[in-house]
Amino acid sequence: MTDMPPAILPPKRFQQRLLAWFDSHGRHDLPWQYERTPYRVWVSEIMLQQTQVATVIPYFERFMVRFPDVEALAAADQDEVLHLWTGLGYYARGRNLHKAARAVVDEHGGELPVHCLEEMAALPGIGRSTAGAIIAQSTGRRAVILDGNVKRVLTRLHAVEGWPGRPAVERRLWALAEHYTPEERLVDFTQAMMDLGATLCRRGTPDCARCPFEEVCLAHARGEEKRFPESKPKKTLSTRMTVMLLLQDREGRVLLEQRPSNGLWGGLWSLPQFDDIQALQAWLDARAPGSELQLAWTPFTHAFSHFRLEITPQPARIDRLDSVGEAHCWYDPTEPASIGLAAPVKALLASLAPFTLTTTAGP
Repeated sequence: MTDMPPAILPPKRFQQRLLAWFDSHGRHDLPWQYERTPYRVWVSEIMLQQTQVATVIPYFERFMVRFPDVEALAAADQDEVLHLWTGLGYYARGRNLHKAARAVVDEHGGELPVHCLEEMAALPGIGRSTAGAIIAQSTGRRAVILDGNVKRVLTRLHAVEGWPGRPAVERRLWALAEHYTPEERLVDFTQAMMDLGATLCRRGTPDCARCPFEEVCLAHARGEEKRFPESKPKKTLSTRMTVMLLLQDREGRVLLEQRPSNGLWGGLWSLPQFDDIQALQAWLDARAPGSELQLAWTPFTHAFSHFRLEITPQPARIDRLDSVGEAHCWYDPTEPASIGLAAPVKALLASLAPFTLTTTAGP
């Protein structure tokens, strides 16, 4: 029994339809499509993971100005890399990009190993599909991809049952991707598959009337486009609570602490966090006896993919603080340092600019 559903079209006809559509309607003016080096393609592919093109473009352009090649990226401090990543989310991507750059310099002589799919896929944060996209897009050699857009296209075309994250379903989709991938025009074919999923075969509202496969798409024939791909079985999102200390000194600087490299906001700078106000007060009493907490700001919720974090900002002022430690720094909101900040922390710091901590309104 094969893992692959019957193909809707012979590979050659599938490729012809897709490339004809791409030539007329595909995206040909993306910044990483010019000077299409392995490095530029790699950075763009990592940024595009779970992030839309329009969001990525300004980040990519700023990143290329500061880190024009893999050597510049490898030589940078992680803080500077994460600073330029702030706002893109999924910060493990930025950390892995930095780790991979150092591995490329140390282990591959500063050249991405685009000659070998397995070596590319072994670099931090890349994996099989991203490695295929980098190789196909930067060298034109045959390599198969299966990112989220491609999964959605193939799942709808073939009405593939089951959540694509299940191994059996993923095997079917890889077999289909392999079946349709040509030997020629790999740069255009790879981009076309991603463009089709991003611009027509969208997650919520597919534009079937303009799709080159409208009359052969099984999900469309059933009127079940929105059912495919099937969603991951839902889990109830839990809510966690944290208290963030907005501690200012007499110059208006704010105390920050660097998060551990693993876990929530790994490697980023955040406000000191505590389980409750009692733990915060005990920490402050041990370092700045006599400090008084001010009225807490209104709590707000920051959503992650697997839980919600309810944050209560707790302002306080001190004249001095003893025993801060190496993982802490004083941050001046009027002259912000180039460090990576967790998104809600960046918003809280920005809210300090027009007023002092005696204000009781939240951000």
